[in-house]
Amino acid sequence: MDIESGISDEAYQDQILPHVSRTFALTIPQLPGALRTAVTCAYLLCRIADTIEDEPALSPEETLVYLRRFAAVVAGKEEAAQLAREVAPRLSERTLPAERDLTRNMERVVRMAAGFSEPQRAAIVRCVELMCYGMPQFQHGASIRGLGRCGDLDNYCYYVAGVVGEMLTELFCDYSPLIAQRRPALQELAVSFAQGLQMTNILKDVWEDRSRGACWLPQELFTRYGVDLGELSPQNADVGFQQGMLELVGLAHSHLRNALAFTLLIPGQEAGIRRFCLWAIGLAVLTLRKIHDNPGFTAGEQVKISRRAVVLTRVLTNLAVRNDRVLTRLFIQAAGPLPLAAPGAVRRPARAAPAPYAPASMTEYGRQALRSHVGSAGRRSDGSSMQ
Repeated sequence: MDIESGISDEAYQDQILPHVSRTFALTIPQLPGALRTAVTCAYLLCRIADTIEDEPALSPEETLVYLRRFAAVVAGKEEAAQLAREVAPRLSERTLPAERDLTRNMERVVRMAAGFSEPQRAAIVRCVELMCYGMPQFQHGASIRGLGRCGDLDNYCYYVAGVVGEMLTELFCDYSPLIAQRRPALQELAVSFAQGLQMTNILKDVWEDRSRGACWLPQELFTRYGVDLGELSPQNADVGFQQGMLELVGLAHSHLRNALAFTLLIPGQEAGIRRFCLWAIGLAVLTLRKIHDNPGFTAGEQVKISRRAVVLTRVLTNLAVRNDRVLTRLFIQAAGPLPLAAPGAVRRPARAAPAPYAPASMTEYGRQALRSHVGSAGRRSDGSSMQ
């Protein structure tokens, strides 16, 4: 990795992005200029939080303290440089070099966020605060036994991805008054959109996650198929496990239908925002197809989509980006034989806080979000999946 020294903060963001995410390095540049800068910054801040959370050299107690301090840094309540000096030397070789560089340079990214408009800053601060509060609730109890209930999977996806969907919705609405007119409808779909993408990654990475001692599948669902996730291995993943995986494929597919509905609410003239969404949706649907066609896979590499499929997704969505009817047909064709979740299985998540979001303390956000999400973990309701 070769990042030039002496460059501007914005140039640093652009240079580090492809080193920490090939996917977002592909999709974020499709956004309009001002929005692109804010989304890049927001993603990098979330990536720093994720880097701190994933660092194995930190104890759970240290991780929690650093995450809360990082949220305070993003909110302008603590100095970024001081936290970077403390955290960066603690990152081990198991953390990617680019992630270590990003953490060392968190002051650059925080400075960028501080220069945004108040609505942009409020959306980003809220996202980071909720993420930093919610992730440890799950990460510190992670094991190969999986999550207890299906509602726990929904809540986990909310804290690691759903909050990002909510943030992006606010950034889109702040950017365009026309999009803002559709805020209520977009807010109804934003968390489901993000959960569809996150669930696709969970299913694809199930064996790699287990090798690191974690499993994000719900035992409640697999119990119905006679599978004990704590005893699972690639060698004994039988038909019951594959049936459970296919049920989750159907749930992820339903969430991705909501993602398409979200995207079609974006006015057609905002082609860049639509591409940003459509490319992510298309790649996720094709990944689900791979998993559906090979539910007995034993490594993520076996269900990785080809470079040709990536290029074809980009070309077709670019051609149809303003045509809702064609985009819907492309989605249906790409999904092919994928199952759909049963009616009522797609959960409508409770709101952690109303929008627009005023800055608040970590404790206020954390307590409110934890009550609303954990309190509803056992309930499931109709998520208005697009049929």
